[in-house]
Amino acid sequence: MHAHLDVVVDGSGLERPRAGVGVYTTQILRAMAVQRPDSHLIVFGPRGGVMYAPNTDYRLLPQARLIGRHLRWPAEIRRLKPDVYFGPAGALPLGRIGTPSAIAVHDLAIYRNPRWFPPRQPLSTRIVVPRSVLRADVLIAVSESTARDIQEFFGLDRGRIHVIPHGVSKRLRPMSAEERAEARARLALPERFILFVGTIEPRKNLETLLDAWVLMRDRPDLVVVGSWGWRYEAIRDKMARLGPRVHHRESVEPDELPAYYNLARVLAHPAWYEGFGLPPLEAMACGTPVVVSDSSSLPEVVQDAGLIVPAGDAEAWRKALERVLDDSELAADLRHKGILRAAQFSWERAAGETWRALDEAVT
Repeated sequence: MHAHLDVVVDGSGLERPRAGVGVYTTQILRAMAVQRPDSHLIVFGPRGGVMYAPNTDYRLLPQARLIGRHLRWPAEIRRLKPDVYFGPAGALPLGRIGTPSAIAVHDLAIYRNPRWFPPRQPLSTRIVVPRSVLRADVLIAVSESTARDIQEFFGLDRGRIHVIPHGVSKRLRPMSAEERAEARARLALPERFILFVGTIEPRKNLETLLDAWVLMRDRPDLVVVGSWGWRYEAIRDKMARLGPRVHHRESVEPDELPAYYNLARVLAHPAWYEGFGLPPLEAMACGTPVVVSDSSSLPEVVQDAGLIVPAGDAEAWRKALERVLDDSELAADLRHKGILRAAQFSWERAAGETWRALDEAVT
């Protein structure tokens, strides 16, 4: 263990603080700063980004996408002579940084299926990501599933990859009956509802959930929490056609999210692909039963604490959701298992393992 490390950090994920990489960046850096108070984090991030953490400096990333990010910024890093570079967003600048590096790879979904993404990402997909993965001294994968993808797409040796799962915020916990009643009134949420949390885009597969919801008998309301991503027009039209019992909340304050999880009867997460998949873990931490798809990292995160269903099979989703809603014994069992499973994930543990990965990059 290196007692004192000067770490340069890519804080570009803070541009979208509520998206997966933004949440990861904030949480991992806070926990790392607390864990090694003698080390110093120099976070380069966007204008308007913030990083409240001890012994952390915040500086602006050069604005110009190509020249700023890939030439000016590396020159600034070389001048600072840090001990190590940490890339929570999974990338290294193309220019030489002159220091050991570790990057966190969240998901390689774009290599699995380019149609899930907007068309204009060739620089990132063809050059930045492959070069970053191949040049970093140490790679952090957020799940075994992502580690397998790194090996498959880039032919990397498994020995260079540390699997370090996300943590789950302490705010996510079961609420008391009084807290729940107060939150339901304040947020104007229905008495019984199924919850979906995630950006509305093809990869999240909200479509299958909507199809399953239509098939359900005695169906509760459906609450969709998430911003519009891309290629969402068909899903938006379908949601509008399904009427007032489908509620869309486009932007929910992070402080309110625990209440949504607590009030839901069940969280449905039908994604075709996740690098990790935080919403099921967050729901489990709140004691809410989860039904997830059988793809990528989701079975690994949930294990036997949730129901696992084929991603595109609306009929199987209908059955699984009805089982959880109709069988109170099953729901209680999933609630109990979910809380225990979620307790195994913490940002403190993730931070400790991340520091070990940085130590390894330096030695």
